[in-house]
This record gives sequence, C-alpha cells and structure tokens, in this order.
Amino acid sequence: MEIKSIAIAGAGTMGAGIAQVCAQADFNVILFDINEQMLTKAKTNIEQSLDKLCNSGKITQEHAKIVISHIQFQSDIKLVKADLIIEAIVEKLNIKVDLFIKLMELNGSKTIYASNTSSIPITQIASQLPFPSQFIGIHFFNPAQIMKLVEIIKGAKTEPLIVEIVYGLIQKLKKEPVIAADAPGFIVNRIARLYYVEALKILEEGVCDFNAIDSIMESSGFKMGPFKLMDLIGVDTNYSVTESQFELFNYEPRFRPSRIQKQKVDAGLHGRKSKEGFYKYE
Repeated sequence: MEIKSIAIAGAGTMGAGIAQVCAQADFNVILFDINEQMLTKAKTNIEQSLDKLCNSGKITQEHAKIVISHIQFQSDIKLVKADLIIEAIVEKLNIKVDLFIKLMELNGSKTIYASNTSSIPITQIASQLPFPSQFIGIHFFNPAQIMKLVEIIKGAKTEPLIVEIVYGLIQKLKKEPVIAADAPGFIVNRIARLYYVEALKILEEGVCDFNAIDSIMESSGFKMGPFKLMDLIGVDTNYSVTESQFELFNYEPRFRPSRIQKQKVDAGLHGRKSKEGFYKYE
C-alpha cells in the first residue's frame, strides 16, 4: 500500500504542526476540526511557521505557497477520507474511540488509522474499534514541524505490514522513527513525565521558584526548563497526560499529578496558547 493522502483530525498545536510536516513532504493533506475558529487559527499558525522558514532561507516563498496549497482545512467529517488518518485530539479515551468509529465507517478497512496519543495504550483504543489490525500509534513531539523524533507504537493486533509502511512514511517526512512497545507513556513520556513531576514537587515544597528551576535545568544542558516546556506544550495537555499515566501505572506515587498544575488548568492558565501559564506572554 502506498500512502498518497493524509488526514489529520484535530487542528490544535500538534495537529497543525503534523499537517505542515506532511504538506512540506508534498502529501495532500486534510486538516479536520469541527471548530471553524481552530481551523482559521491553524492556518494562520502554519503560515507564520512557513514565513519563519522563508526568512531563515530554509524554503522559498514559492515553496511556502505550494505547501499551503497542499492543505485542505475541513470542518465536515464526511469529507475526511484518506489513505492515512492521524488523530491529534484531547487525551480522552472515549472521545478518541468515538472519533475513530466515525472515521472507520467513512473510510473502511483499507485506510491506516493512527493516534498521536502521548500516553493511552494503542491496544486499549484499538480494542473498541472495527479494524484493530489497521490501527497504530504515531507519536510526534511538539513542535512537530521542528522535532525530529517520532515514536511508532504497534498495538497487539496491528498488522506488521502497517508498521513497515508507517516507518517508511516517517522517513519520507524527514523524521527519525523509533518503534516503541505499547506501554504507558511509551519511551519519551515515561522519562519526561518525571522531568515535569519532580520539578513541580520541588515547587510545591518551596525549595525554589519555577524560574530558578528552569534556569538550573537550562544551565545543565536542557534546551528548555520544565515550566517553559509545559507552557509550550500546554499546561492542560501536560496535566491530562500526567493524569492518564498516573492511572495506567496503578497510581504509582512518583507519577502523581501536581496540585499546582491542576490549579493552573482550573484557572484557564494553559500556557502560551492562553497568553499565560507559569509565565506571561505578550
């Protein structure tokens, strides 16, 4: 099977980034979201991202126009038909399952279906779907248009051929694929969760403020401190992944979500996308 068309379900930060990556590799892309405002925002963000690439001399203005022309911004799910569909929506099992059931009814058993989930086991999602053998995890990292690593997660019933096809696709996207076992958090988020959780514990205990923690980690060689990174990813998204992993590890104390992070989420302080998280943004 050759993948010629790709659909992305969810026009948030991750969905828009994945759509840009696929369009830059000359794939025809459908970026779907039921919220028209999200689609408008996604198009603006992609155009700004491409402008930065133009200004840095990495692509030409002509190429940027071609990339945008490869993307259809679509709010009607009935028009979401492609060889590969990647879901990048909220980290809630029931919502993901409902979406995939609708997409499978529209596309049938030949399409490859993938989740960009950060923590929910692929087998757990696939077990509730009509075509579990066609289901796989493709986990990009934020920002998708910059980060090279992509985790490929094989579910218990995923066809081996699907893994091969997806591995080759990720290479065509000029990313670095790594095959991970279907375990909670996979590889990166299992490690990274403690980067966030331990930083939040230090903050809770009053050892120092979040600014100092970020400065120390960046001085130690990390590109971004944990609090700046949470703001970039989305404090709400990060908290949701922590909750999911905490539950999947049978409430292992080392993965316990932070009260401070929960308070930020409740207050709507979700980071860069809301103009304020741990830091304030213009």
